[in-house]
Amino acid sequence: MMKTLKFIYALSMAIVVLFGCTDDDDLSFVDKVVAPSDVSVLFKVTQDNTGVVTITPNAVGASNYNITLGDDTTEPVNVIQGESVTHTYSEGTYVVGIEAIGITGLKTEATQNLEVSFKAPENVEVSISNDLAVSKQVNVTANADFAVSYDVYFGEPGVDDPITVNIGESISYIYQEPGTYTIRVVVMGAAIATTEYVEEFEVTEILQPIASAPSPPNREETDVISLYSTKYNDVPGTNFFPDWGQGGCCGSSWAEFDLNGDMMLQYINLSYQGIALADGTTIDVSGMKYLHMDVWTADENMRIETSLINNPADVTEKPVWSDLTAGEWTTIDIPITDYTDQGLTVTEIFQMKFVGDPWAAGTVFIDNIYFYKPSTVAEVPEYNTPSPTQDEANVVSIFSDSYTNVGLSELNPNWGQTTTLTPVDLNGNNIWLYEALNYTGIVTDYGNPTNLGGMDYVHFDYFTPDAEKLGLKIVNTVVGQEDIVFVDKIVRGTWVSVTIPMSNFNIDASQVTQLLFDTEGGSAKVYIDNLYFYSDSSSQPEVVAPVPTIAQNDVISIYSDAYTGVTLNEVNPNWGQTTTLTDFNVNGDNIWLYQSLNYSGIVTDYGNPTDLTGVKYLHFDYYTPDATTLGFKIVNTALDPVQEDIVFLPEVITGTWISVTIPLSDYNLDFSNITQLIWDTSGGSATVYVDNIYFHN
Repeated sequence: MMKTLKFIYALSMAIVVLFGCTDDDDLSFVDKVVAPSDVSVLFKVTQDNTGVVTITPNAVGASNYNITLGDDTTEPVNVIQGESVTHTYSEGTYVVGIEAIGITGLKTEATQNLEVSFKAPENVEVSISNDLAVSKQVNVTANADFAVSYDVYFGEPGVDDPITVNIGESISYIYQEPGTYTIRVVVMGAAIATTEYVEEFEVTEILQPIASAPSPPNREETDVISLYSTKYNDVPGTNFFPDWGQGGCCGSSWAEFDLNGDMMLQYINLSYQGIALADGTTIDVSGMKYLHMDVWTADENMRIETSLINNPADVTEKPVWSDLTAGEWTTIDIPITDYTDQGLTVTEIFQMKFVGDPWAAGTVFIDNIYFYKPSTVAEVPEYNTPSPTQDEANVVSIFSDSYTNVGLSELNPNWGQTTTLTPVDLNGNNIWLYEALNYTGIVTDYGNPTNLGGMDYVHFDYFTPDAEKLGLKIVNTVVGQEDIVFVDKIVRGTWVSVTIPMSNFNIDASQVTQLLFDTEGGSAKVYIDNLYFYSDSSSQPEVVAPVPTIAQNDVISIYSDAYTGVTLNEVNPNWGQTTTLTDFNVNGDNIWLYQSLNYSGIVTDYGNPTDLTGVKYLHFDYYTPDATTLGFKIVNTALDPVQEDIVFLPEVITGTWISVTIPLSDYNLDFSNITQLIWDTSGGSATVYVDNIYFHN
């Protein structure tokens, strides 16, 4: 009968072939190779009083092994990964050495005791238990005198082969169903006789969540302090099981439970458990409104106490109790005032504590532990998008009130998506609202495909409070081609204009029948307007930039005919740059023309700095025929030392007007006294037209 080894052979041989090497070949991967780990060995002895032992080594990252047999054999035996060596021993106790060798020659050593006796195993002790963290898993450990290994027959129908384990080591087995099974343990040494142990054992099922907790919404970093959540950046170094004595109390324990890749905390037989931030770390949650947790339990009539613990120098704590609903996720949002109304200060939180009721009688799973305040990101657009200005003769419009649109056969056709589509009237302008957007289609006309072969750019405007990714796919079903381009970085809470060169799509655009918006598996709320394709072969602006629509009182304007701007003391001041600045005019609209632009400054007023505190976004429009890099620096000269930061565009697009929106949270400086703004091409020399420089909410 074939017997199953305790481990799986991970690698039979590793062969590295290097060919065509030159001095430029990158062999840096070698520096990342580590020595073998988890070195182990399995002994299998024949039960015939001969002392023949089969030795099978194993390790992670090993290609071969040197086995020191531990008797009077002087030379070690080399064994390839996945193979074994057989050796005959006399009765006695031996220390077998295993040297695991990796493909680069790095080595790890381990030893294992081996007892060879021709007596039948005696003083057999077998421990069989249900695992506390894994449902229907049974753990078996056997010890005995004069024994080398043991076989475990777990008694599950259809599973006849035993699992072989070294004596004293443990083996785990997961049953398909709970119930009572006959578990038979055969303990073996070098003697012909073996010793058996049989137990009728009840395998129990741990009830646990089969679906993840609700996914937290997207939030700005300033709106959340997270302790345990894959959605946000957690406070580093947090300990989710600081053993305050509960580990040895009442059968309480903990594990990190893996639900199909979604990790969550599992507190077993919850008496009390703690969470401790790293030594010296505290968090101020006084600016947050709620403490959030998602909790799952299978136990009826259970509740959980959540305590915040403040100030390591003078510890104070206060509890809040929450009822749990068995068999489903309970979403808990505790107002911070529930703690502060009890007199707790929450400016130096360094620990949390959970208590179960009934005490030590129920298991809970907890995910998404974070503090938050209501989002400061707008949920719905207040203003219309900037008005498009491209000449209609150069445009193929899919959806825009500014142009005549092509015929559309289907909108949001049923292709299995979660997405819903609702037409919305915003200040008399028609826009599309997509909700629960994972993907959605737009079908033009299969019988009369849309020819976009002469178009240079695709444009659309989006507004989203929560999307993480957004891409536009173009499909030619006639020849079976499609390609997708994702927005470089999503900006939330304001209208954002996107312009993509058609050259970025690797597709025959002469017979386009489908367009798709895609959030790459997300579920987002997205408003869309002004989806159109256009041609623009100009070398300088021939139309004005899109016309801003935000109200004056929500704008701090630096340069725009649409707004009254702040005072500017200097424009392109002589700071040693090569840049020249002249005024340019298109259809009566004033534009700045920078030539030979390496860098150029704008000075507002040193005596009366511009306060941008609380303002969320920077906007500007640019047109360039030749720039490859463009950055915008903001400077606060009122501080000592001066504070400044620069953000470069992820991509500079040439030959058309490009609208840029940058969250001011991307800049790291004090915005209360802004005196300088600087364009920078990172050492380049470019021609750049600029319009509509303003800050807004």
